[in-house]
Amino acid sequence: MFPRNAVPRQRLDYREDLYPPPPTLVPLCYDYNHQRLAGVNNFSVPGLQRFPPYEWKPRPLSPVPPSVPPHTPTVTNGRKRQNEDYSPHVVKRQRLDPPLTRAPPPRVPGQVVAGSSRSSFAGFDSSYHSPSTRIQPQVTAAPKSPNILQAYAKDKLSDQMVEMFEACQQQTSDLARKETCRARLQKDIQSVYAVARLYLTGSSMNGLGCRSSDADLCLVLTGNKRHDPIQVLSVLQRFFRSLSYVEKTQLIRAKVPILKFREKGSDLEFDLNINNTVGIRNTFLLRSYAYADLRIRPMILVVKKWARHNQINDASKGTLSSYTLVLMVLHYLQTLKEPVLPSLQRDYPECFYHLMDINMVPDGPKHIPRYISRNQSSLGELLLGFLKYYATDFRWDKQVISIREATALPKNNSQMWRNKYICVEEPFERNNVARAVHEKIKFDAIKAEFAKSCRILQDRKDLNSILPVRAIINEEIRR
Repeated sequence: MFPRNAVPRQRLDYREDLYPPPPTLVPLCYDYNHQRLAGVNNFSVPGLQRFPPYEWKPRPLSPVPPSVPPHTPTVTNGRKRQNEDYSPHVVKRQRLDPPLTRAPPPRVPGQVVAGSSRSSFAGFDSSYHSPSTRIQPQVTAAPKSPNILQAYAKDKLSDQMVEMFEACQQQTSDLARKETCRARLQKDIQSVYAVARLYLTGSSMNGLGCRSSDADLCLVLTGNKRHDPIQVLSVLQRFFRSLSYVEKTQLIRAKVPILKFREKGSDLEFDLNINNTVGIRNTFLLRSYAYADLRIRPMILVVKKWARHNQINDASKGTLSSYTLVLMVLHYLQTLKEPVLPSLQRDYPECFYHLMDINMVPDGPKHIPRYISRNQSSLGELLLGFLKYYATDFRWDKQVISIREATALPKNNSQMWRNKYICVEEPFERNNVARAVHEKIKFDAIKAEFAKSCRILQDRKDLNSILPVRAIINEEIRR
């Protein structure tokens, strides 16, 4: 039915609509082995460095950003480095209908993904402790690897993609600046809510951020009392007015309410939500994918810049959110004849169990072996394939994008998918993250941009033909 999919693997049956039983997780110590450019991730600059494990404590936290000791190169195409963070990618906390398909079964030991090979990964950091003792996430730089991204830049288009990625990706200094502010806020908020834990989330922590990316924060309040997000954010809005380093607070009463504010004297903006813990799980899942292959982060960065330039990257205006775009890229890379990515949730359900205690979420990905794809396509080839897939191959009216199952699922007649122009399954809550596209005129505009860019890029093989590369780079550098 879906000829582009990888060969299906053997599964164990579970009752319909149920997840597998909670797995037993053994808290181990590990290191994501992310690498970095002059900032969070660089593939060509010598002297790679990384943040040391960040020790979260219940009370006072130093506002000084962690030092950055020298980092030694690791295995090529390594998985990620330990990071205890996550991202509420504007995911609505709602469950509308039952899942489309049965939940993923446990991975069969020794199973190999079609079109790929796996090798054990032993890059664990013994200095990292389980979240039971280190309640909060650590700040980490991206993985480290030798200069092998250039191996995928075999042509002018691919070279341009690498250039844009290396200029626009979030730098270590950007991340440290966000973490410094988060640490100060954590300390101050605990004077109001003693049980509060503040997490830096979103693209800042999942490896897919730019220099200009805002910072997402998730405040987790534990205990028996049910906290009303609007009430908590209103309290914090008043409290923030007394803080010398915060300005321009604004409460947004959306489905997922957020408190927007800015670091005083700078252009660094924050979006704070309350107990949106699915975003925590999403950050670790996306981070796992982001560092599964060196091509993922450059590919996603270019696609997001392309969508923004063509004005189809704004859910508030009825087009695609950045989160939706990321899932669309991952889905395409999963469903190639020779997949670039597996389904991590399907292959390793024990690592991404949807009811896992939130403090254990950062420990999940450490159990995943390194993924090695046999697909050696260049970045340019993958970008062209991505545009062609959604311009001509994908059946918008009959299929649902699912990175959870690494396939295009058939649409059913449930309220979640019925009469929706674009259907993209949220990998944990399984609702439609593309529901903002509810006008046919916007849907047609999105399809038209895919078709037009595919045609132009196929003809010219020049990234400048579909977006202003130099102007975008200069804008990021100014930030």
